[in-house]
Amino acid sequence: MLSRIQVATPSFFPTSMSTMTCPTLLSTGSCSATGCKYSHKAIRCDPCSWIFANDDAYAAHCKGKAHKRALSGGAPVGPQAFRCAACNRTMLTMSMTTWKAHIKSSRHASKAKAMGLPSDLEPDVPDDVPGHTHCVVCNMHVPQLQLQQHFSSRAHQRHEGFWGYQNALDEAEKDKHGVSVLGDLDFGMVEPAAAKNGVVLRGEVLNTGLEARVALISVSVASGKDVKKNKASFTVACGGVGNELKCNEKLPFSVTFRQSFPGRVEDRLELVFEDRKLKKRFVIVRVLSAHVGNRADHAALRPTAPFVSHKRVQRKPEQEVIEGVLPETLKVIPYVSKLPKAAIPANLASVLGSSDTKRVIETIKSMYLPPVFDSQGYGRQFKNLLWVEEHRMELDLGTYDIHGAKLSRQKQYHFLDVPGLAEKRPSVLVGDRILVQHQKTANPGRWYEGGVHVVRQQEVGLRFSGLFRASPADLFSVRFKLSRYPLRRQHQALDAGFSEDRVLFPVKAHLPDTPIPTTRDTRIKVGNPLIASNPAQLQAIVSILKMPPGSVPFIVFGPPGTGKTVTIVEAMRQVLSADPNARILACAPSNSAADLIAERLVSLGRDVLFRLYAPSRPVDTSALLEFTHVTADGHFGIPSVETMKKFRIVVTTCVSASAVSGIGIPRGHYSHIFIDEAGQATEPQSNIAILTMADSKTNIVLSGDPKQLGPIIHSRIACELGLETSFIERLMQREIYDEQAGYGKTVVKLTKNFRSHPAILQFPNEQFYRGELQPHGDRSVTELFVDSPLLPERGFPIIFHAVSGKDDREASSPSFFNIDEASLVRKYVEILRGDMKHGIRTGVRIADEDIGIIAPYHAQCKKIRTLLRPIAPQVKVGSVEEFQGQERKVIIVSTVRSSREFVNYDLRHTLGFVANPRRFNVAVTRAQSLLIVVGDPNVLGLDPLWRAFLNYAYLSGGWEGDELPWDPTLDVDPAAGDAYAEQARANAAGDMNDLMRRMEELTVAGMEEDGELLS
Repeated sequence: MLSRIQVATPSFFPTSMSTMTCPTLLSTGSCSATGCKYSHKAIRCDPCSWIFANDDAYAAHCKGKAHKRALSGGAPVGPQAFRCAACNRTMLTMSMTTWKAHIKSSRHASKAKAMGLPSDLEPDVPDDVPGHTHCVVCNMHVPQLQLQQHFSSRAHQRHEGFWGYQNALDEAEKDKHGVSVLGDLDFGMVEPAAAKNGVVLRGEVLNTGLEARVALISVSVASGKDVKKNKASFTVACGGVGNELKCNEKLPFSVTFRQSFPGRVEDRLELVFEDRKLKKRFVIVRVLSAHVGNRADHAALRPTAPFVSHKRVQRKPEQEVIEGVLPETLKVIPYVSKLPKAAIPANLASVLGSSDTKRVIETIKSMYLPPVFDSQGYGRQFKNLLWVEEHRMELDLGTYDIHGAKLSRQKQYHFLDVPGLAEKRPSVLVGDRILVQHQKTANPGRWYEGGVHVVRQQEVGLRFSGLFRASPADLFSVRFKLSRYPLRRQHQALDAGFSEDRVLFPVKAHLPDTPIPTTRDTRIKVGNPLIASNPAQLQAIVSILKMPPGSVPFIVFGPPGTGKTVTIVEAMRQVLSADPNARILACAPSNSAADLIAERLVSLGRDVLFRLYAPSRPVDTSALLEFTHVTADGHFGIPSVETMKKFRIVVTTCVSASAVSGIGIPRGHYSHIFIDEAGQATEPQSNIAILTMADSKTNIVLSGDPKQLGPIIHSRIACELGLETSFIERLMQREIYDEQAGYGKTVVKLTKNFRSHPAILQFPNEQFYRGELQPHGDRSVTELFVDSPLLPERGFPIIFHAVSGKDDREASSPSFFNIDEASLVRKYVEILRGDMKHGIRTGVRIADEDIGIIAPYHAQCKKIRTLLRPIAPQVKVGSVEEFQGQERKVIIVSTVRSSREFVNYDLRHTLGFVANPRRFNVAVTRAQSLLIVVGDPNVLGLDPLWRAFLNYAYLSGGWEGDELPWDPTLDVDPAAGDAYAEQARANAAGDMNDLMRRMEELTVAGMEEDGELLS
């Protein structure tokens, strides 16, 4: 196959390159030129066929991605060539950095302007690059020393195979031997009702050869030849097969498209002819395509603008910031200790500025993190990880910068429109800072800080210094700045000096010698009757109640629907009832989770319970106002230290817990610190209360599920260095938290699931919880849909609806959406809400509030909300993160990703974060009565976990839409990794090769008959 590739070999090496590297050394590995100024310790890397002039260059190369890729058999990645059309210059570089520097130069800017080109134009791929050969198949320039390795690489061969297929298909589609196939066979978008009944397109075969004797031998659809596939959606009818076509005679044929499910489908119509005069057979191919969908939905949701990748621009540092006026809310809480600045150290920021991720990780490990992670280096470990995360968060905020913004003046505020504010993209709170700068400023390093005083649906109100001037016509550049207060609170806690091993690094020696307290020797009267019949919940409560002061942290491991929050709320009540001196500080990562705890404790009364909110939170958002403190100017605040000490239980978020110590409440005041949903917070975030308020006698209780969603981390470097591992997950990896050996002493796992129908629970139970969960849900709820005609299989309340859609993006948003899936979701909501236009009556009455829709991409959530607004506006649509801890009678999951690029792309990458086990676990365990999943099995099946789930749904009868594209009776290997993606690619390549083979067979057969192959 290599013989078909046309290559361009350059004949010269430009002078500009000789100033960087000796050309003779590059081409031959040695140089004997007199007076050559280069160092010539030539080192050759055999896997890559690269030549290096010194040890340092070679060592750096061996640590890089290109070298590792060559070792693994991938195509080597050498210096890439970029050509500037404005400057008529070609450059070689290992990254885009050189190109970006070039287009920022004044010389380039002037030449681009003279030619009428934008200064930030994209680079061209040059035809000729010195020392390189252009591989047209891969569209890249390859160093000549690497050519043979490149041609033998898997990536090149895959691209070559795809080229061969495209060439074969292009050739097959050509009219030939005087025969033309006429007619448009693209069915376009077909409404579902019409597709179900069948739609017909007609075409003609025309013979224009004056002396040709041509007969149509066969007409068929490609997929109809494959016995492994289902009945084809396209069928063809032609009455003149076998007859010779006279000159200018037209032979009509028809193609019928019939499909009962939505989605996109492609196939090939293959017409085989015989030229009887030349004794040759030949084929003419036409592509068949159709799209079953709702035309109105696609018109309403189609991309508003073509997707353009938003390139993150490196911000130039602000040289001068004129401070603005920050809101008084920042002064509401009377902190007695000063909050540290905790700025990122300059040397660490410099390290993080490198694009070599692996080297950054190695540098941070060796220079910034303690050699041993223990109580002595605990603060140093997490302070550096927080700085790594902050650096990434600040960079990410740059994607929201606005250029050409206008400000409108209303009284003392300047209002700024912020696109995406309603969706918290970016998230802006009262007290945050936003920088603005006149676009025509004479001082590009000067910025004006605006303190955020007002946050509305689409705009924010800012207050600037008295030096700031703006007219309605002025245009501004806008930068969003990271609110550092949560990070500074965590740094403050890490500096507090608390380092007890029995809390941070507990071992067996920290356990008391006393026997485990049991429900037999500890009689308690529980308020919730369901707990009385649940041994695990009772044991957890008794263990917490009987913990000696200064015990190791106790963990309530609560899988989905097992009553984790109910258990710890009851434990709090029992602690307060048993000990009049007990005081509890209860925390959760989010306000919604903290509110849930407080709402279940309101019967304790206003004198016992206090709900502490951050001053930036709007007062009208809380249903717990009587348990809060509101200042005279209408902001949440905190009462005096003396008043705070009187409350026996304070409920707040993990970050806001810093206010308790901040106002002067002494360490050890609280006998117990509870942290609910502990798996969702980073370790330094969840431990603010512990590090600032615990003493040697304080007991710690953590509740959560490490198998569900963890904390959201923006920095991949911080993830790899451990920031993504929550405190509860890290503790559960320690020996004393073994679920069996530590039962009752350090941990209790709740196993009774009170949420879901057994069929919904079964798959995640086996995958994540070793089958230990037991269904105990209210059957009047869990069995709501078991007899519904909506189900493909009565008694199995799971539907997987296979739909081959198209994932789109629009404008500069990187978020994906899939209109076909959004339309299908809307159809299911209509059916569930009793709309009979689809001809299905569920037999169950539910409200909007009983339905939840989960989609992994923000753009998909927006599209679905748009479709549901006229029919079911109260249905909650959100991400997996928004649904953790929640439940609905019906959950619909839209997985979004769909692709037909089976050969040229990394198929695993097309899944994105859909292939995340924790997200999967949360998504499929929210449903009580009915779970509906909409997605493309061709893509989802690339992931072993999803493939196993699809097999479960299919074999149980819960399948709708297109057929499963693999054998569901075969065992799935959970450790398969990319194996299923590779298999999909191989199958696609097989289909391509099959077409090429059959084209060749037809040609060879004809030539043999004609005697041309006889020796």
